[in-house]
Amino acid sequence: MHPLHLFQYCPRCGSHRFVENNASSKRCEDCGFVYYINPKAAVAAFVMDNRSRLLVCRRAFEPSKGMLDLPGGFTECGETVEEAVARELSEEIGWYPDQMRYMYSFPNIYRYSGFDVHTMDLFFLCKYKGDSGALAAHDDVESCFWLSRDEIHPDRFAFQSVRRAITLLLNDDACWQVD
Repeated sequence: MHPLHLFQYCPRCGSHRFVENNASSKRCEDCGFVYYINPKAAVAAFVMDNRSRLLVCRRAFEPSKGMLDLPGGFTECGETVEEAVARELSEEIGWYPDQMRYMYSFPNIYRYSGFDVHTMDLFFLCKYKGDSGALAAHDDVESCFWLSRDEIHPDRFAFQSVRRAITLLLNDDACWQVD
């Protein structure tokens, strides 16, 4: 199914002759307007504590309510991905990271309001040096808790991109070393 299948009319002239142009765009046969759908940037953080544990969140809302996830979310207009990581961590767990390191990116599909939002999920590693009990769930996080490396099972996470990133993280010994 084309990612723009729900868009039946040209947003410029209102024509119903708004047809598939290629795999990621539609074109109006009347006015020539072409609309592309490109992936929306999203971020997620591997928050690791000084005991080599990963902070995991439980989703409070759909999609995938109740499943495991990493803290993160969508970038906002005019915001860098690093700013988005800091904002999302502040909103979801009440913490601003001192530093972060880019790790990986994976495409994903996030179903929202009956529409498939194509995303490019960027994963960052953040080291948390504070009291592990000081972080708490806020915003759209039901709960958050720490898991050791052997307690993490990628298949328990909500999204395919997160499962792929978790799998890479589990196989990266350097990430699990205490600084």
